[in-house]
Amino acid sequence: MSDLHEMTALAQAGAVARGELSPVELTDHYLHRIAELDGELGAFLTVTPELARAAARQAEQEAVTARRDGTRLGVLHGVPVPVKDLVQVEGVRCTWGSAAFADHVSDADDHVVTRLRQAGTVLLGKTNTAEFGLPCYTENRLGPPTRNPLAPERSPGGSSGGAAAAVAAGLAPLAHGTDAGGSVRIPASACGLVGLKPSRGRISNGPLRPDVTGLSTHGALARTVADAAALVDVMAGWMPGDVYTAPPHPGGLTLLEHARRDPRPVRVVVLRDPMVPGAVLHPDCAAALDSAAAALEALGHEVTAVEMPPDGDLVAAFTRVWSVEAASYEVEPGREGELMPFTAWLRRVADGVTAREYAAALATFRGLGQLLTDLLFASYDVILSPALAEPPVLIGELRDDADPAAEFARMTAFMPYTTVHNLTGLPSITVPLARDAAGLPIGVLLGARYADEALLVSLAAQLHRPRATSTST
Repeated sequence: MSDLHEMTALAQAGAVARGELSPVELTDHYLHRIAELDGELGAFLTVTPELARAAARQAEQEAVTARRDGTRLGVLHGVPVPVKDLVQVEGVRCTWGSAAFADHVSDADDHVVTRLRQAGTVLLGKTNTAEFGLPCYTENRLGPPTRNPLAPERSPGGSSGGAAAAVAAGLAPLAHGTDAGGSVRIPASACGLVGLKPSRGRISNGPLRPDVTGLSTHGALARTVADAAALVDVMAGWMPGDVYTAPPHPGGLTLLEHARRDPRPVRVVVLRDPMVPGAVLHPDCAAALDSAAAALEALGHEVTAVEMPPDGDLVAAFTRVWSVEAASYEVEPGREGELMPFTAWLRRVADGVTAREYAAALATFRGLGQLLTDLLFASYDVILSPALAEPPVLIGELRDDADPAAEFARMTAFMPYTTVHNLTGLPSITVPLARDAAGLPIGVLLGARYADEALLVSLAAQLHRPRATSTST
């Protein structure tokens, strides 16, 4: 079947469960496409064909047993899922997107990888990422930049740009990503995909690099809301030592089950203007936002626009915390020179951050969460905003190796909407709804109350459904 990559992940899993498709055949199909196409794309840093084929054979045996015994398989059983190269897989190279760790091999699995194995998914490899996941592009010193499959001269965004490029190019049916400031939702918007960042604590960040700030979470990139919801379902769950945990979804249902149900009429608040001082919304992104607001009204939802003033204190707080994250990586003596200029600059910034300033920055994040709860979510159910302030940019356009401080300001103006959901720990999803005159994808962003992914995916699926592919389940 030459069109296997046109099927949704859930359709593939259904075919595996019915015995109509072998996980081995499916895995070989994607490995062939990676070998044929990824040389130009740069979506993967490491491909794991031996591990993939071994997992596919095991998944096939389990599928045969399940059909014989009449038992049910997991919703993504037998489906190939690459993981971002910020995540550790035992015995597999993990570079964190940095030349300084080009030869590092992990000696244990992160919990999210354990969950993916338990779900019967197949590890295709490790997708490309910005160094330490810090910038919102996918360019590092390990090789050529990752390209946007929809416009190869343009960036897929970042830092989960390799994951987005793999899904958009049909090198994987869906992909794992991480998101500490928009790193799932930014590339999803740039590549015309769904990008789901769940609530803080929904998916374990342990055990190797737990995130005490609460900024980062694992997330999903997919072509449909249902696929993204299913991937978050299989990755989710509390593990010992977790700093944060999230409560179950309403009614004991899975996120996928909620994605397949229409939402009740909800109150949507539109935040058009960026909260970052000096950021300017591009007309094409504004038009996509207006179109989404009109579509929600046509679906029976109440839509109201509210202005939130720009807040430079949030940018300053994020900069301090982000610099400490950059400095937390223990680079071997003598290899600091292999770091990207932006990373090196952030680590120097961290040298001047005191413990009191760091604690105050985290308190600023918590204060923003309380503000949104008291000011917006007391009256509204969902936040609608642009995903990005601009359409996808050219490769290299966001980088400024000569002036990393200017680079940081440029990136902040490009992505002024996504980070608020990381500062507060709220769930958020990018929905691909529009294209500009050049055919570049323009996404919009939905956010909800803490732990209310159920409403979020239900509404996103309803909004996306008229545009979803015919292969959706």
